[in-house]
Amino acid sequence: MSYKSIDTLQKALSEKVFAHTKDSKKAAGRALGTLIEIITYYLLREWDLVDCISIERKLAEYGNSSITHNVEFTLHPIIKRSTLTQKNTDRISAKSVAKSLNLSDDFVTKNNMLIDKDLTLKNSCVIAENNSLVIIANIEQLTENEITITTNWQIANPYAMVECKRVGVEEGNKKGPQTIEKAKQGAYVAQTTSSLQKIRNDKGEKFGIIYKNGKALIKPYTDLLEEIINSDDIKLLENFTLSVGVVSNHGNWFTSEDQNKELKVLAQSYDWLLFLTDEGLAQFITDLLLEPCIEYKSVQNAFLNSYKEGKKANTFTKTKINHAAHQALCNYFSDHIDEIERWFNIISPEGKSLQVLKDTLSKLANKKWEDLL
Repeated sequence: MSYKSIDTLQKALSEKVFAHTKDSKKAAGRALGTLIEIITYYLLREWDLVDCISIERKLAEYGNSSITHNVEFTLHPIIKRSTLTQKNTDRISAKSVAKSLNLSDDFVTKNNMLIDKDLTLKNSCVIAENNSLVIIANIEQLTENEITITTNWQIANPYAMVECKRVGVEEGNKKGPQTIEKAKQGAYVAQTTSSLQKIRNDKGEKFGIIYKNGKALIKPYTDLLEEIINSDDIKLLENFTLSVGVVSNHGNWFTSEDQNKELKVLAQSYDWLLFLTDEGLAQFITDLLLEPCIEYKSVQNAFLNSYKEGKKANTFTKTKINHAAHQALCNYFSDHIDEIERWFNIISPEGKSLQVLKDTLSKLANKKWEDLL
């Protein structure tokens, strides 16, 4: 069965999954926001960035660390990696992983659960942290007898951040009433959390300013951005954070060719703004949630169990997810990555492709970040 629009899909979800809720369409709309985050997370994983990902970590404003903002994803430099293989017990805690790592006394261990007795795993699970490093764990392989865990020592300051924005449309309205407020929120965070700051001259041209050895360096923004990304001067990169936004349509942001004020606000604020098309989101929902083949049935099951009446816990989010559903999603993105990448249009920068963003993130990940410590 095909769906002509996201609105049609939202109505289908409200009838099939959320009929028991007080406002089924609004509940379905909130779930759509979660799906956009999940799509973004598994895309980053497929781009071999899983070791660098942190989820909903507080990101400080540049030069004003007393103000922080939670963002969906941050990508961090890695200075150390390790792999642990241990007996598969009914649960694995952050404390048990930390014990295996023989950490120094300055690390504070967290009370997180990497995987619990119901096989719900925590993506990018924080194991421990000190003033400059955060240790993240992910499950690489799970069998009946053994579990393989990767641990990554991330530098606390990220080299990139990724935020997802979506606002639902209520009956009788042309767009969501909070769309412009969501746009302003995203724009503010994008513009205040990097050492590379945006300014305009009296002709409206966009320039960038960054401080190098205490002196201001000002150039046309695009030129300065590329110079920083390609630089081997790790001190110049120390507080630089590439900003990436992901928005969905559904009548709020219009299209890449027909931008309304809200989309323009975001496009001028993020270094990269990706537009997840209705067709892409519809295919994800159809393939995995409404009409899955047997290979992806576990994704549908995790989704339905998370939103059924009287549910105990949500096991279908970017952070916590049923392990079988997680593995099925990894397989789906691996098998369909070329098609999935075509789900996205590039709003800004103009004329760039998704491959350029992928290469940029990879380039930043592979800088000599250990020189900062």
